[in-house]
Amino acid sequence: MASLSELRFFTTPAHDCSYLDDRQAITLFVDPLARIDTNMYSALSAVGFRRSGNHIYRPYCQTCSACIPVRIPVADFQLKRRHNRVINKNNDVVVKQIVPTVNDEYFDLYQKYIVARHADGDMYPAEIEQFESFLVNGREEAIFFEFRINKELLAVAVADRLNHGLSAIYTFFDPEKENRSPGVLAVLHLIEETHRLSLNYLYLGYWIKQCQKMNYKMDYKPIELYINNHWIPLDTDPLRVVSS
Repeated sequence: MASLSELRFFTTPAHDCSYLDDRQAITLFVDPLARIDTNMYSALSAVGFRRSGNHIYRPYCQTCSACIPVRIPVADFQLKRRHNRVINKNNDVVVKQIVPTVNDEYFDLYQKYIVARHADGDMYPAEIEQFESFLVNGREEAIFFEFRINKELLAVAVADRLNHGLSAIYTFFDPEKENRSPGVLAVLHLIEETHRLSLNYLYLGYWIKQCQKMNYKMDYKPIELYINNHWIPLDTDPLRVVSS
């Protein structure tokens, strides 16, 4: 197996940023032909890389450092009152762990979620081939967590099991049941599952202080930010220490 220093990387041409309207973005990809086992994937995650489908990447913008990897050290995580309210509101929800797969039930929920939440983005319209390549056929470390109320599917959280933590890849849920805060419920369950597995971190992807959709990630404390090649513990206001 190659070391990180021996891997080849490729960059995309500059393209419109998916998160900030006035910016151009460049993405750094790991060589798609490289053999990336769980050890290597874990090492890449520890230096800020993420996964989308079978592509492992991180932002590589020359004039912008807005995308900051974040992770939760789960042993130190403390529930807030609003977290407890979400847990109590969903005490009838049953969570089941399954091998990633594609079926009509999952895709219908995914499609419903994309229409309600991302109709203005590049994931719209939802297509079953895109669902499969994005969430099902990515890596062998992937896990689906089903959230059900009786037999009704409420949400699906997709996560990868790394050597030292779980990496939250994507969550989709029934937008008609937002009153249950299914997105928050999914994160809380992944924190609990990470702790149950005696792993250290839940990776939440990238946080961008100027992007309102990313604000929820700062609701889980303590949290660590990957800045200047170091993980920095942060249990105060991130806006004081992160510049744009």
